[in-house]
Amino acid sequence: MTFSRNLILSSVLCLCVLPSMAQRVGSGTNLERFDMRLYHFGFLISSNTSSFFIDRKPDFSFSDSLLRIENVPQSGFNLALLASFNPVKNVNIRFIPGLSFQDRGINYTFLQADGLEKTFLKRTESVFLDFPVLLKLRTNRTGNFAAYALFGGKFSKDMQSQQDVNNAVAEQIVIKLKDKDVSLDMGGGFDFFLPYFKFALEFKTSIGINDILIHEDTPFSNPIESLRTRSFIVSLTFEG
Repeated sequence: MTFSRNLILSSVLCLCVLPSMAQRVGSGTNLERFDMRLYHFGFLISSNTSSFFIDRKPDFSFSDSLLRIENVPQSGFNLALLASFNPVKNVNIRFIPGLSFQDRGINYTFLQADGLEKTFLKRTESVFLDFPVLLKLRTNRTGNFAAYALFGGKFSKDMQSQQDVNNAVAEQIVIKLKDKDVSLDMGGGFDFFLPYFKFALEFKTSIGINDILIHEDTPFSNPIESLRTRSFIVSLTFEG
């Protein structure tokens, strides 16, 4: 996806350029009283690459001549608001509600009667309404720069779930997923204090806890014991 590629390239460029910019702008420390405020607000623009943890049944190839099941990661993007509560120095509690547009794929390869292999790509597109709560632990500022670590949890509601699709009458069989998910989020990033706002470049991994597959008697659902979500997220964060 073009948006995701552009965001990743922009993030790499920012990581290379911003440290020196933050140190050069002005003769002193930018936003000196920023960390004294109890609350901060802002927003995030993110790119994600999403796929699944696939737990196959031990006898997953027992039917329909199934040879392989393979992940096909897909790109998407996130838009979110940010509210940060700062109870003590260098410790923040962050609430980041937003939308996550995720696309994931699974390749199923079957052996046909003529001896040839045929692969089917089954894609699942989701629009998650996310409610993450994260703990941010930051280093002391070095001039206008600081590094930090993140960890926490997230509840997600899929606003585009196909869980009610009737595969018995549908034109194409779909992989049906539950419309609710809970995940663990962890990662880290870099804060850059600029003259008028704080910018951050952030990297996170999100790992689903629950099996979100709706188990049905289809060639695409039967071979799978469980599906859990996973995604890698690169974010540009702006706080005022």
